[in-house]
Amino acid sequence: MKVSRFPGSPGHKGKARGRTHGAGKSTFSTANRRAGLPSAVMADWLVWLIAAGALAAAEVLSLTLVLGMLSVSALAAALIAAVGAPAPAQVATFAIVAVLLIAVVRPVARRHRHMPVGIRTGTDALVGKRAVTVTVVDAHSGQVRIGGEVWSARTYDDQHVIPAGASVDVAQIDGATAVVLPLELP
Repeated sequence: MKVSRFPGSPGHKGKARGRTHGAGKSTFSTANRRAGLPSAVMADWLVWLIAAGALAAAEVLSLTLVLGMLSVSALAAALIAAVGAPAPAQVATFAIVAVLLIAVVRPVARRHRHMPVGIRTGTDALVGKRAVTVTVVDAHSGQVRIGGEVWSARTYDDQHVIPAGASVDVAQIDGATAVVLPLELP
């Protein structure tokens, strides 16, 4: 009869599960169960690390910020698991860090998403500014001077034609074109 190295297979000698190192001592036996390992295959901290990576990957795809905070929470749980804390402490750490991050970071991020006019930058800062037409501006072409820079422009309404030298308000920026409204309607 052929002797097998795999537990549970026909011809296997010994009752130990996993590899044995002389005298029948198993490396995946009660010592690992006492250490809090979920299985004989993977440590708790590795499970949390994989969860953190999966949440981070999902965050990159969704850009919601919440999954990123949950990923950081899973990293905190992995750290607690690496120092040997029991499973309930790991789950509690994950939950506490997640709630704290969502309660603290999310309101700050929400405030930054809706910036007041005085804090806006780039082309967003130009919306609502006063400009002066350099050339005649109609629905298809024209130029305006906004804060010392000359921009291509068009009117917001197809029916308006704004003469050169008139004051206008910038309604929006469409690519590299300022969409303007006349201050005085004809």
